Amino acid sequence: MLTNTHMQSVMSEPPQCCICLDEFSRPASLPCGHCFCLGCIGEYWRISKACQCPLCKAFFPSRPQLKTDQTLHAGALNKEGDLPLKAGEVLCDFCPVKHRAVKSCVKCLASYCAAHLEPHYRSEELGRHLLISVVKNLEDSVCRLHGKQLNRFCRSDRTCICSMCAHTEHRGHHIISISKEATKKKVKLKWRRMKLQQAIQETLSKVEEVQALDLGGGNPKEAWAQNETANQTTRGRNLGDRR
Repeated sequence: MLTNTHMQSVMSEPPQCCICLDEFSRPASLPCGHCFCLGCIGEYWRISKACQCPLCKAFFPSRPQLKTDQTLHAGALNKEGDLPLKAGEVLCDFCPVKHRAVKSCVKCLASYCAAHLEPHYRSEELGRHLLISVVKNLEDSVCRLHGKQLNRFCRSDRTCICSMCAHTEHRGHHIISISKEATKKKVKLKWRRMKLQQAIQETLSKVEEVQALDLGGGNPKEAWAQNETANQTTRGRNLGDRR
């Protein structure tokens, strides 16, 4: 049996979208009465290729005119307004004031906040545009030949390509995903950084040895040469032992 305290706690929880399972962002209601985030239902229809309610399965022959739920919408706006902008975040290209972008459009070559992204979910024409996660330099992420997202890497030609390039100009080449290539690059860079740090540490150790010899009153150059000869002899013995 639910206690009054528990019931109040449940009632005070903010309503959630059943698609993203998070608090509503730009909530919009369907003709059947069910409500979803505008971005969630738009993406759901784009992927499923059909305008249907995810809950009651009501089918709409054409994309319906979505109505914003004013009550939920006000709460979502307040939540967005409380979130501070972080350094380096991509901003909406159409906001007169600073608002963070939530999606980038490959076709429009622009980034949009939740409010300015609405037409891409409401319009059938704009709904065909490819929306991707927000990227800072959008022009550099789009193929100039085919206008698609650069999401593959051609190892044969050492260049980033799109899905169309993989089936045309780069057909038959050694092609992998950009994320896989990025992982390989990170591993190589990490190894090179480690080797560089080792070289720096060895140099610093030698500098300290020279400084110590100099303070001892001896001839630094002669002491350095003797020390290097001893080190080479030790390395040669170690190499012989390994063989």
